[in-house]
Amino acid sequence: METNQYLDVFIDESKDNLQVVNDKLLELEKEPTNISLVEEIFRAAHTLKGMSATMGYEDLADLTHKMENVLDAIRHEQVNVSTSLLDVLLQSLEYLEEMIMDIADGGEGKKDVSKVVTQLQAIEAGEQPISEVESNAATLAESPVDHQMKVDQFEETVIHQATSDGQQVHYIKVTLSEDCMLKVARVYMVFEVLEQNGEVIKSVPSVSELEDENFDQSFEVILVTGISEEELEAKIMKVSEVSEVKIEDFNKLMVDQPTVEQKAIKETEIQEEEAEINQNSKTSEDGTKKKSAGNKTIRVNIDRLDVLMNLFEELVIDRGRLEQISQELDHNDLKGTVERMSRISGDLQNIILTMRMVAIDQVFNRFPRMVRQLTRELGKDINLQIEGAETELDRTVIDEIGDPLVHLIRNGIDHGIEMPEERKAAGKPETGQLLLKAYHSGNHVFVEIKDDGQGINQEKVIKKALENGVITSEQVGNLTDRQVNELILASGFSTADEISDISGRGVGLDVVKNTIESLGGSIEIDSVYGKGTTFSIQLPLTLSIISVMLVIVQDETYAVPLSSIIETAVIKDTDIMKAHNKRVIDFRGSIVPLVDLKEVFEVPSNGKEQDEFYSIVIVRKGDQMAGLIVDSFIGQQEIVLKGLGNYLTDIFAISGATILGDGEVALIVDSNALIK
Repeated sequence: METNQYLDVFIDESKDNLQVVNDKLLELEKEPTNISLVEEIFRAAHTLKGMSATMGYEDLADLTHKMENVLDAIRHEQVNVSTSLLDVLLQSLEYLEEMIMDIADGGEGKKDVSKVVTQLQAIEAGEQPISEVESNAATLAESPVDHQMKVDQFEETVIHQATSDGQQVHYIKVTLSEDCMLKVARVYMVFEVLEQNGEVIKSVPSVSELEDENFDQSFEVILVTGISEEELEAKIMKVSEVSEVKIEDFNKLMVDQPTVEQKAIKETEIQEEEAEINQNSKTSEDGTKKKSAGNKTIRVNIDRLDVLMNLFEELVIDRGRLEQISQELDHNDLKGTVERMSRISGDLQNIILTMRMVAIDQVFNRFPRMVRQLTRELGKDINLQIEGAETELDRTVIDEIGDPLVHLIRNGIDHGIEMPEERKAAGKPETGQLLLKAYHSGNHVFVEIKDDGQGINQEKVIKKALENGVITSEQVGNLTDRQVNELILASGFSTADEISDISGRGVGLDVVKNTIESLGGSIEIDSVYGKGTTFSIQLPLTLSIISVMLVIVQDETYAVPLSSIIETAVIKDTDIMKAHNKRVIDFRGSIVPLVDLKEVFEVPSNGKEQDEFYSIVIVRKGDQMAGLIVDSFIGQQEIVLKGLGNYLTDIFAISGATILGDGEVALIVDSNALIK
């Protein structure tokens, strides 16, 4: 049978069924006696097994069949649900997801799953399962040879970013001499050397185990650094009672054996917009059948929607041109026709944008399993709450927001929420709360990550910022609480004062900030020390068609996004004051610095002298404001956002360009960069 024509349907249906299995397994952990949940998981697994066998993916079908046997034993009460059993089932689910992703990438869906199959068969036979999480420590302690350290999704992203920035990632194994008496002191001295020369991403055994002297003679770390292996080895060997140091390129170690977590990054590829043509009949109380309404949907390949969007963007450009021509000719019939076309194209624009909207739960639904895994590894008790998962965003934004949220959630679990005993000593409930919330407000979507952990120690942040040269001592007195909190978003910023698997809150948070701002969004941090922290992300609904204010600077036209503008104003030159050698104005009781776009973009002069009045566009980023000086305003307009191409990357304060109705190209101003 020719199966290629059914491949897309198979992948979509498989992802649907795997999501059902994922959600219901997490629910089953909370309600282990709820057999109806097991029935739902069994049905989804059974459907997946049948489809896999039909398509010829035997490894996929075989693993699903083994899972099905265990689920059958649970629903017939031959096996009891336990945390270890769920660990094995969730591990099996990860393998299934990897196999489906391999098939989606053109592979054959093959994978060595013998280890988890053996565990499933043991469970089916009535043996007590030992999960991978529980067996890791024992395996590491027993292994006499070097092993490849596993990194999770967060750590993998940090390593990838460091490599992109030209830094080196080293795998380091340090062995202490047999007669070493103060092992913990030597470990501390080694870590002090490491942290003076880079960032420690992970250690095995963990930091707490090293501090408790729960290791033999050796330990391993992953270090991001800018120095060579030879130089680093020489520095470590200077620590007394270190007998051997082994250093290798971590990225080379991982080439031949990618970890589960590395492959799991592929999960950030969002599924195609989905639904089913499903017109089912249902029987009414009197026995007659009524036709179901409201279930008429169809799967559409996202590439087709992209093509449709591109064509409509060209239509928007031509619409602007027609509107300008009709104004110039002043022909009533032409004006009426153009106005009608503008209304119709506006309705069409709303429909197309709605078709591209995807519920954010496609990103949110992978976090419960991640939180469960991290809390077990860290020994914490955390309750994850999700609100507003039905909130919709443009598919382009959805594709990019996954990794920043992974960073922030990992940050909240790892550094925000304390250990149960610490929470109890501080008078808090032992179970920490982590809230992931999304909601619409105007033309934006807000995503909040809130924890009730230890919050941000602002004194420590300021001290570290001064040491790192992020701020000067003169600036300290002028910083607001929010500005102090946002210092942790600086590149490589860390407030850790002792060795840590991930040194402080700062690792990776600059990546979060850069990604969000590249989407036209912003991030704010509110924190009360000892009470908790809230990260608030503001994102645009869509990235392709935006509303702007067109302004004139000399003889050039620029576009300022309306989402950044508070208001426009015309002021006298006598209203401009000087503060710290910069021009400022008093705007409703606030001192707002002025930025002259003519100077920023080095616009050639047209020979006209500046009169006594200035046209100002007041823009905002968080609680910071600036006034952009322009020559005049054209007005509000909807424009199509176009990239500048591969040759014009990283242009300061320019986020893109657009084509106006008269064919002129206008650059789009990134006001966030100007406020920085």
